[in-house]
Amino acid sequence: MKTACEMSCTLLSIVLLLSCISLSNAGITSRYMRRLAASTDIPEDSPYFKVPEGFNAPQQVHITQGDYEGNAVIVSWVTTEEPGDSKVYYGKEPGSNYTDYVVGTAGTYSFYNYTSGFIHHSTISGLEFNTKYYYTLGAGQSPREFWFVTPPESELDTPYTFGVIGDLGQTFDSLSTLQHYMNSSGQSLLYVGDLSYADNYPFDNNVRWDTWGRFVEPSTAYQPWIWTAGNHELDYIPEVGETEPFKPFTHRYLTPYKATNSTSQLWYSIKRGPATIIVLSSYSAYGKYTPQYKWFLNALAAVDRSVTPWLIVLVHSPWYNSNTYHYMEGETMRVIFEPFIVQYKVDIVFAGHVHAYERTYPVSNVKYDIVNALCTPEKNETAPVYVVIGDGGNIEGLAGVYTQPQPAYSAFREASFGHGLFEIYNHTHAYFTWHRNQDGEKVAADSAIILNKYWYSATSA
Repeated sequence: MKTACEMSCTLLSIVLLLSCISLSNAGITSRYMRRLAASTDIPEDSPYFKVPEGFNAPQQVHITQGDYEGNAVIVSWVTTEEPGDSKVYYGKEPGSNYTDYVVGTAGTYSFYNYTSGFIHHSTISGLEFNTKYYYTLGAGQSPREFWFVTPPESELDTPYTFGVIGDLGQTFDSLSTLQHYMNSSGQSLLYVGDLSYADNYPFDNNVRWDTWGRFVEPSTAYQPWIWTAGNHELDYIPEVGETEPFKPFTHRYLTPYKATNSTSQLWYSIKRGPATIIVLSSYSAYGKYTPQYKWFLNALAAVDRSVTPWLIVLVHSPWYNSNTYHYMEGETMRVIFEPFIVQYKVDIVFAGHVHAYERTYPVSNVKYDIVNALCTPEKNETAPVYVVIGDGGNIEGLAGVYTQPQPAYSAFREASFGHGLFEIYNHTHAYFTWHRNQDGEKVAADSAIILNKYWYSATSA
């Protein structure tokens, strides 16, 4: 009888063989039928946006990684009646007998005729790897307790599973996406931009930032969401005096950007288990000589693939997109950054923005130099796979019109709401699955074995 290890290896070989066979075939445009009309936002008085009970109870609780290595967590929350304190009590056992606490900061911001509650940010540092911690907010008033698990230490063959969601919003379709993801094996979430869609309301009604914070709290309070800013985070309305881009986002959702010498919380990098994740900003300057451009090259050069074998890039506006929606909006950024993406053997690039799903084959388009006319993307096994996953469920609905014919680089595309999982097995193989909301969580509507561009090419040479 085969051992469990032997059976796993056999299964992996079969899946790899099937993925290699499909690589030689034309891409698939799914015929799955779905509703393409705009989605409906959940009403503000819905139980899904319920304010927690108790005086000044902490709400909109969310965590994200607080340093580069993975030994720190930024805890953020809002109180409404008064500032209270910004203490986070924490320990390895639940209950009130905590011996450690940190004290953060609290502040507010105003946007047109709205003033936020008191937004707290506290960073817990010096955490052990692969350890469950409990934490309590609002002690002395209306305490609430949550927990999280720190990532495993970064090593060559550390397994880890990331969830991937983009363009979530706060509709009934968003709710389906969130609930599906919370029943998955995702250990932390890669979020590729466009959060609350508050800017779909007059004067970017920031009350919808509050409802969104309460809406996602059942997940964000318990596992880190790694934030990417999208166009719906700009909140730029000069006609009413709001000229500071990303104001609500940057006040509410901190990132550990200073840990990698970034000058903006909109672009940064972290190590998490077996992966280095680089987050870029589509709506900040990225041309040659700009801060983001210089930082990106340094971030790529700093990655040690013997410690974090997998290299993931998050960006909002996709660089490869065969949907007519937002077609070629990411092209200038692709032209500037793709040569470095290929040079440093990035494994996979996740993007949002387009309200549909699409996965490419490993592809590159770096030969074009204006005069040589070599402007056709080529399948390239040492180049990244690109995934567009802006199908979280937002109020604007699905983008159901694709360019025809399907380009050769496009492996699978479908206009349905859903989420993704990126499951890292070891330093050479990972498995990506996309899960349609209409299916059970165990059903993958699309899947692919992802070969590590750095290690697999080195071992097969």
